[in-house]
Amino acid sequence: MRSIVYLIGAGPGDPGLITVRGMQCLAMADVVLYDHLVHPRLLRHARTDAETIDVGVAAPQPLEQEAICYLLAEKAREDKIVARLKWGDPFVFDHGGSEALFLHEQGVRFEVVPGVPAGIGFPSYAGVPITYPGGGDTITFIRGHEDEGRTPAALDWAHLARLDGTLVCYAGPQQVPQILHELIAHGRPPDEPVAIVYDGTLPTQQTIVGSLDDIAARAGRSADRRPAVLIVGRVVALREHLRWFDERPLFGKRVLVTRPRGQAADLVERLESAGADAVEAPMIRMEPPDDYGPLDEACARAGIFDWIIFSSAVAVDAFIDRLLKSPLDLRALGGVKLCAVGPATGDRLARHGLKVDLTPAEYRAEAVIHAISQTTSVRGLKILLPHADIGREVIADELRKQGAEVTEVVAYRTVATDAEHEGEPDVYRMLLERSLDVVTFTSPSAVRSFVGMLGREPAADLLRTTLVAAIGPVTAKAATQFGIQTAIVPDAYTVPALVDAIVQYFKRQPVASD
Repeated sequence: MRSIVYLIGAGPGDPGLITVRGMQCLAMADVVLYDHLVHPRLLRHARTDAETIDVGVAAPQPLEQEAICYLLAEKAREDKIVARLKWGDPFVFDHGGSEALFLHEQGVRFEVVPGVPAGIGFPSYAGVPITYPGGGDTITFIRGHEDEGRTPAALDWAHLARLDGTLVCYAGPQQVPQILHELIAHGRPPDEPVAIVYDGTLPTQQTIVGSLDDIAARAGRSADRRPAVLIVGRVVALREHLRWFDERPLFGKRVLVTRPRGQAADLVERLESAGADAVEAPMIRMEPPDDYGPLDEACARAGIFDWIIFSSAVAVDAFIDRLLKSPLDLRALGGVKLCAVGPATGDRLARHGLKVDLTPAEYRAEAVIHAISQTTSVRGLKILLPHADIGREVIADELRKQGAEVTEVVAYRTVATDAEHEGEPDVYRMLLERSLDVVTFTSPSAVRSFVGMLGREPAADLLRTTLVAAIGPVTAKAATQFGIQTAIVPDAYTVPALVDAIVQYFKRQPVASD
C-alpha cells in the first residue's frame, strides 16, 4: 500500500523556508491540503495533476478540525499520497499533533516533516536573536492567537514576569494589550525592550519596537487586527545592530512583474532578494504554434543553414524540443553557427549543451547585422530565424537587404492572458489605489497586452503616477507608443541589470524626513 500522509511544516511565510524534505514530499503528493497562511507559491511545486484542497484558517475550531482529520484519512484510504501543508511547524501551537494521533488511531501511515516555527522565523527576520549571552537563560513560548483567542491561555503571569530570559508569544490583536499589562502588573520591568512583528518573513513584514509600557499603551490604541509574534526581553535591543531583512534596498516596495509565469522566476527571486514585494501578473503566455509543419521542416533542414539566430530563451526551447522529437538530434547543428541575442538566450543554449558563436549586446537589427558582419560577409548567408508569431520582421528584412537568404519560422505564439482569471491580482485596483511602486515590462508584447487589458487611455493615465521599468529600449519604445513614460531602462538588457537599475533608482531618491 503506497498511501501515506505527510504532515509538512511549510514555515512561517517565506516560501523559501520550507525544508528540502518538505518539498520532496509535496512534489510526490496526489492530494495537497493546505492552510490559508501557507504561501500560494508553494503550491506550484505540487504535481500539475495533484488535487489541491484549501482547508481554511491555520487553526480551525474543533468541528472543522475533526472534518480535516477525516478528510486526511479518507484520501489516504483511496491509496493516495497526501501532503498536509501547515503554517509554521506542525507540532508547535498547531493541531498537527491531533491530526497525527487521529491518523495513528485510524491505522493510517503518516510522517511528520518539521518546519520553521513562527516563534523562530519572525524574530530572526526582524534581527532579534532570541538567545544571546547576557540576554537571560530561558526562552518561553506562549500560546496566543492560534485559536483566534476563543480559549484564553491559562498562564502564571507572576512566574513569567520573574523569568530572566526571552518571552515569545503568538499574539492575536485582542491579546497583545492584555499580555503586556499583565507582565507589567506582575513585576516585569516597564522599560524592558519589546518587539511586535507582523507578517514576519514576508516582504510586507512590519516590526514595532519600544519599551514594555510604551508598546502596551500603543497596542491598546492600535486598530491593527493582524496576528503577530510578540518578543519581550533584553535581546530585542540587538535589533538596532542585527536587522537585515527590512534593510534591503527594495524593502517595502511593491513591484509588478508582467513577465510570463514560466519565465518570471529569475526576476521575482532577484526582486525579493533585494527586499521587494514582487506581484506576479503575467500579461502574456507562450503557446505552441498553430501549425508545427514549418518549424519541423526547418528542424529537418537545420544543417543547411550557416547561422541560426535565437532572439529569446523561449525560441531556443521551442526549436530544440522539436529538433529532438524528430529523427535528428543536436549533431544536426554541428556545422551551424549560433547567434544568441542576450546572455539569457545564450545561457539557455548552454543548458542544451550548445556553445554560442555570437552574442550581440542588443536585440536591434543593426546590432545583429553588425555582429555577424564582423565575422564574415552577410551576403549569401543562409540564416534561420525562429521567433514568436509576432516576432520583429525588421531583423529579417535588414538581413535580406544585406544579401542574406533568411528563413523565418514561428517557433511559438505569444497570447494575452485572461485578466479575469481567478487568483490573479487585480492590477487595475492596485494602480488605482497607488499600491504599486514599480511596473516592469520585459517585452513589447507584455506592454501591448497590458494596454489591451486596461485600455489605451486608462493604462497611460494610471501609469503616470507609477514608475515604469523596461528591460531595454525596444520595450521602452513600445511603451512610449501608448503614451507610457519609462523611468528606468538598464544599460544592459538583462533581468539582473533591470533589478540593479531599479535598486539604483531608489538609492538616488532622497530619504523622507520624519
